[in-house]
Amino acid sequence: MDFCPDCGAMILPDKEGNLKCKCGYKNTISDEDKEQYAVSEKIDSNNSVIMRGEDIGILPTTNEVCPKCGNRKAEYWLLQTRSADEAPTRFFKCTECKHTWRDYD
Repeated sequence: MDFCPDCGAMILPDKEGNLKCKCGYKNTISDEDKEQYAVSEKIDSNNSVIMRGEDIGILPTTNEVCPKCGNRKAEYWLLQTRSADEAPTRFFKCTECKHTWRDYD
């Protein structure tokens, strides 16, 4: 990886075989160094993103009875839904039926 001596940005190879910076600096690549600066657009098939969705269990849990199914474990989070001088609203989500409810302190 090379950096521009004028502005310090990374310089990349262009289609003509020159190193080019966004500030306008150009430098030619010698024939021996062309392999070092080769750009490949091939994407390896095992480099994929795994989408897990929203249900990955990253919220803290507490012992709270679900009003819908009676389960005794729920995830919770806090939101400031009223003015700043009042307590935040605590939201719960049942770990079994995914029912969501709130509690005011």
